Amino acid sequence: MTATDTAPHPVAAPDTPTPARRGGGKTRRALGVRTASDLALLVVTVFFCIPLLWVVLASFDAQASLSVAWPAEPGLANYAAIWNAETLFRPLLNSVVLCGGATLVTVATAALAAYPLSRYRSRAKRPFLLTIIFATGLPITAIMIPVYALFVQVNLVDSMGGAILFLAASSLPYSIFLMKNFMDDVPIQIEESAWTEGAGMLRTLWSIVLPLMRPATAVVTIFTFVSMWGNFFVPFMLLLSPDKLPAAVTLYTFSSQYGQVAYGQLAAFSIFYSLPVIVLYLLLGRRLGAGFAASGGLKA
Repeated sequence: MTATDTAPHPVAAPDTPTPARRGGGKTRRALGVRTASDLALLVVTVFFCIPLLWVVLASFDAQASLSVAWPAEPGLANYAAIWNAETLFRPLLNSVVLCGGATLVTVATAALAAYPLSRYRSRAKRPFLLTIIFATGLPITAIMIPVYALFVQVNLVDSMGGAILFLAASSLPYSIFLMKNFMDDVPIQIEESAWTEGAGMLRTLWSIVLPLMRPATAVVTIFTFVSMWGNFFVPFMLLLSPDKLPAAVTLYTFSSQYGQVAYGQLAAFSIFYSLPVIVLYLLLGRRLGAGFAASGGLKA
């Protein structure tokens, strides 16, 4: 008997999963999760598109109802009915003046308030920020009655300027909170170079910080304008004259006192009502993807 005959035969090792096999399982699970999430997003998108589809189809249907249906006789009768200064042009102009003016006041004031909160230390900083966070949760309907009483005393009811100031003041807490968080990401080393050259706070804020915060300013501007554009309650309470009412309140006039609604005209008006928000997003949306490096803030 030879040594080779007496040597124990090697036992085959059990199959172990190879890295490629394990990676394949993870890939299949990731693919399944992605497919499920895509289907869920598709379902949500369909539900969101149904009202938009109704608005488009009903705007061309003179006999429109709440059902989503292709117009039996498509036409421009609804657009012709609202194509006048009293129904369309003046309310849209009032909305642009009201919301645009309030947005400018809000963004400018928020930048001035956020800069010292972001750059300077103070014992009152944390209580002030907590107050701002608390103010963002206050519903506007809870303060409208005392605000209306105050506006009556100071003779600001039915004043476009008073409505602009109140809309700006009600939007300030959240705008300051957003602006401060964005401003914290701006490198302070850039400002220190400007300080050594003799630049003051306002000059540094205007010439250095705000140019680097263009994406953040675009976010605050869009958010503020859109929230004001859809606000019905504030102008309905503070503005009384029909020639000062914005488009958000004019939407109410398409419902008669007997419960009948001109759905076709309402849909046509809604399309024009959405255009300023879409235009603003197209103008500022390109800045949303830019960062501080794209703005030229820091270079190696």
